[in-house]
Amino acid sequence: MKLISWNVNGIRAAINKGFYNFFNEIDADVFCVQETKLQENQVDDKMKELREYDYWNSAVKKGYSGTATFSKQKPLSVSYGDDDEGRIITCEYDKFYLVNCYTPNSKRELERLDFRMEWEDKIRKYLKELDKIKPVIYCGDLNVAHQEIDLKNPSSNHHNAGFTDEERGKISKLLNSGFTDTYRYKYPDKKDEYTWWSYMFHARENNAGWRIDYFIVSDRIKDKIVDAKIHTDVLGSDHCPIELDIDL
Repeated sequence: MKLISWNVNGIRAAINKGFYNFFNEIDADVFCVQETKLQENQVDDKMKELREYDYWNSAVKKGYSGTATFSKQKPLSVSYGDDDEGRIITCEYDKFYLVNCYTPNSKRELERLDFRMEWEDKIRKYLKELDKIKPVIYCGDLNVAHQEIDLKNPSSNHHNAGFTDEERGKISKLLNSGFTDTYRYKYPDKKDEYTWWSYMFHARENNAGWRIDYFIVSDRIKDKIVDAKIHTDVLGSDHCPIELDIDL
């Protein structure tokens, strides 16, 4: 089974930069998108035709946040987060839950860090509850670089959003509660592999990036992981797509 996750930083903008080409070429069983930046009434027929089953969770605020999940197989059930920013879609399949998530950014001056800490506690509790029923695959832009190996310049970012001790501590707590970072499971020491680059200072050209997009799975299915990939060559957003191949 092939799963893709991609923060597209506005799906309409990404479509103008080749989104459909990558979507069709990669031919994923499930394709998860974050930061769609559109309302469901703005979803056109071509987007709907990408997969027989598509699910959208839009923010109340127009042009902000939002998630979408495209699936070849019809889920047993679909549920949406209780926030008003369209950040979570959960699809239940026969053998697992798939949680597509766009985690809130703590923002400059860490003005949203307290909210972020509450969010992290809630999502961890939610994932653990699902995991009691069947294994979980949790993916998306989680807005945190977990370890120093996961960003180009760790020393100068310890107090910046996405690399604070508080944010890193929350993902450690999640992983220590029965979950596995699929990329680090397959490639524990691989350096200079990132999923997001600032638009400033030629960051992508210089590969001065951060790995903040993840596939995280329940520990009990980590031995089913075939591969975890980062598609750094795919443009169209300030993030690149990530892939999980898993044999369930």
